[in-house]
Parts: sequence; C-alpha cells; structure tokens
Amino acid sequence: MAQWDVEQHIHSARQAGWPDRIHAALKKHGIKQVGYVADNGIARLIDLCERDNEITEVALASEAEGAGLVLGATLGGERAALLMQSSGVGNCINTFSILKNCAIPCVLVVSMRGGPGDFNSWQVPMGSMTEPVLKLCGFHVLHLEREEDAGPVTENACQLAFGGDTQVAILLSQQMVDRTKPKGH
Repeated sequence: MAQWDVEQHIHSARQAGWPDRIHAALKKHGIKQVGYVADNGIARLIDLCERDNEITEVALASEAEGAGLVLGATLGGERAALLMQSSGVGNCINTFSILKNCAIPCVLVVSMRGGPGDFNSWQVPMGSMTEPVLKLCGFHVLHLEREEDAGPVTENACQLAFGGDTQVAILLSQQMVDRTKPKGH
C-alpha cells in the first residue's frame, strides 16, 4: 500500500463512528440525494453515500450548485442533503436564498476549518464567519462537537428541516474531523 493510501485508511478508520451515524440518520429520514464537494474531513461520509445504492450522490463542481440540487430534488419529490467544508459556505451565499424564499428543506453538513491548530491560515476568515453567514442565509445552526452526538444531532436536523420546510446546518467541529496537519506530515 502506498504511503498516502495507508494514511487515508488510518484516517477513515479513525472517523468510522460519526460518519456512519450521520449516514444512518440521513437514510432514516429518506434522503435520496447527496450533493458534495470532495473534502478530506468528510471523506468517509462521502464514501458511505457513494456506496449506498439507495442514495444518488452528486459531485458538485462548486458548492454554489448545491442549492439547485436540493431544489430540484424537492420539486421531484425527493429529499436531499449537502456536504461541504466551511470555506465552501462562502460560495453559496447567493444561491442559498432560493431555499429560504421557496421554503425548501435542506440538511447541510459542514466540516469546519480555520480554528485553533488548523495548518492553513487561509481557512481562518471563512471559518470564523461560517455560522453567522449561515444564520443570515436563514439556516438553523446545530453544533456537533462529540462523536457520540452525531446520530441525535443529525436526527434533530432532519426533523427540523423536513418537519418545518426549513434549512438546517450541522457544523462538525474541527477536532472531530481531525484535520490539524497537512497530508504527508
């Protein structure tokens, strides 16, 4: 196995708990489409969705396409969720307005960047703005700080979003996604 493959395997094994719980909760609530932009912090969750024959996964060219995916899924009678990192939220500010204005339910899972220990200082500005930006875009924001809370927090997000035709974001703490050093270190 190549060094990068070994590191990815170790990283995926370390994350095995919370991504599985989030995936299970999304499935329980009938999510049939998941849009995402590839991100190492949520790689296992993306992989679970890709391998699930009951979920259509859509790799987005930009996070801004996600609102259109969720709108289209809803209009087609299906439920959708979006997965992205905090820097991607900045790409969606304008497109999120369609979800709010049309009362389209959405569950958004965001892996946080830019906090203490992040190796990339370019992540700090959007990392510090993610929650206020989401709130200004009309999202209810839930925090996921501990692995054991992944199921209940995702359940709450789904119930709120689909029970009230609203938008809910789950912010995964940077410590949960264990992204404190660059690949190869």
